[in-house]
Amino acid sequence: MQPFVTVVTDAITRTQSVVCVGLDPVLANLPADVTARHHEPVAAIRAFCLGIIDATCEVCPVVKPQSACFERFGARGVQVLEDCCAHARHRGMVVLLDAKRGDIGISAEHYAAAAVHAGAHAITVNGYLGPSTIEPYLAAGLGVFALVRTSNPDSDLVQSLMLRDERTVAEMMADHVALLGAKYKTGDQAAGGLSNLGAVVGATKSADAVALRRRMNDQIFLIPGYGAQGGTAKDIAEMRRPGATALTDAGVLVNASRSIIYAKGNGDWKENAREAAGVMRAELNGVLQT
Repeated sequence: MQPFVTVVTDAITRTQSVVCVGLDPVLANLPADVTARHHEPVAAIRAFCLGIIDATCEVCPVVKPQSACFERFGARGVQVLEDCCAHARHRGMVVLLDAKRGDIGISAEHYAAAAVHAGAHAITVNGYLGPSTIEPYLAAGLGVFALVRTSNPDSDLVQSLMLRDERTVAEMMADHVALLGAKYKTGDQAAGGLSNLGAVVGATKSADAVALRRRMNDQIFLIPGYGAQGGTAKDIAEMRRPGATALTDAGVLVNASRSIIYAKGNGDWKENAREAAGVMRAELNGVLQT
């Protein structure tokens, strides 16, 4: 099994893109022609997600299925999640399971095994219980993205709190991720010294991101909040690794969900999704390859 950073670097090189497309299917938002052809909710979600994968696989190196959107439908929903992961792999995409797991010990080991079984290359994790929340996933061969500074507005209530040592909670978590992540660097020159342990840092928190990047230079930032939530290409430029001019060195994966999968345009829903992903790729490349 290749290290996650090697797999994702290869995918970025293939697509010349750092766009991560989020699969967050909501039945009420699916295109009318999908729900007309598939009256059963799970079947409609499956058809939609497979179509999005086909539409974006040449533009987006990474797909990020939101586990909850599938788990809510029980065993059949989980099967659709696995189908999507398998299809994405077949189309050459890296699969990042957005599950935000947060348990320790044997429970974390079970969650890690489940993610591997589902076909994920990487997973999001809530690391606030400490290293034992994170390391079982790395031990299973997965890349990990630990929550550090999230894009939801009310995250400030916790993540911006100041500690006695004058670090914020987010900065404390960043230091923890950087220290732990140093153990999980591959030495792969093509991966630019990046670690298999990355960090979730929201595009809407770019004011904090520069300081967090100084603390986590070897982490890939998974950046939600682009597009529909208000994050811009300028925000992303400030979050890349200092001095990076190549996409593979930038240390960013930029997620967009609604603005891609429900994109409006002149074509059908798959054409519109492909077009939106292509526009986003061009916007990001314009600021990252300079």
